[in-house]
Amino acid sequence: EFIVKLEQGSGRTLVDIDNLLFWADTQNSIRMAKLVSENITGVNLDNYDLTFSINANASLIGGESAGAALTLASIAAIQNIILNKSVMITGTVNHDGSIGPIGGVLEKAKAAKQVGAIKFIVPLLQGNEIVYETVEHCETFGIMEWCTVERIPRAVNLKEESGIEVVEVSTIQEALDHFYIV
Repeated sequence: EFIVKLEQGSGRTLVDIDNLLFWADTQNSIRMAKLVSENITGVNLDNYDLTFSINANASLIGGESAGAALTLASIAAIQNIILNKSVMITGTVNHDGSIGPIGGVLEKAKAAKQVGAIKFIVPLLQGNEIVYETVEHCETFGIMEWCTVERIPRAVNLKEESGIEVVEVSTIQEALDHFYIV
């Protein structure tokens, strides 16, 4: 869970690191989230501090795939709006507000479904994934048997495999429409 708080201040970007270790790529995602949320909302944050708190059952937070979520949470804090908690997102965020690709999208879709999400927002063209299943293939040569391990590709439709509605988006603006509570 991300909590982003906006308070009067001096333009600082703060991260509550209580019991957590952040990788540099996560720190960069937080910086990018602030930049993109300023651009989208048109609000200059020079006189505000943005504090990011992450509640997770983990001691290490790494990767860029939370960039889109961090950006949406920042926009919500700036605009003082509540986002729909039944919608989840994964994706990197680029300086122009576009959403970039991530890995492990099937596992993330299943995890979103498991915690009660009804809609999962993914980067463009990531509503399907190729997974590789490992199988052992053996052949007999005379009196010898020769076995190899093969990786067989399988196309996976995220919605069918995870049981959650999956929506592809290319920008933070597109994603934001799915998070407004109507």
